[in-house]
Amino acid sequence: MIVRVWRAEIDPERAEEYERFARERSLPTFRAHAGFRGCALIRDGAECTVVTLWERSEDVAALEASPRYRDTVRAIMATGFVRRAEEAVAAPAVT
Repeated sequence: MIVRVWRAEIDPERAEEYERFARERSLPTFRAHAGFRGCALIRDGAECTVVTLWERSEDVAALEASPRYRDTVRAIMATGFVRRAEEAVAAPAVT
């Protein structure tokens, strides 16, 4: 199992828009990729963390290389409600 973590700061006044984007665009993008096992959206004010679970590291690499995922990233950054975003990190889960 691979854990992938993406952290961002959003405009807290637009949190509802961010969460709607996550439900309607990000989650379907993740679900469309092989090896996807789950997702958690954690938000504390402006600080957001998206944790996704993947079967293998190759599945994470395929996600990040896919046109659909890249389009989703461009779309969320174009909304203006993301103030700062970090590169996602992925690592094997400790079992």
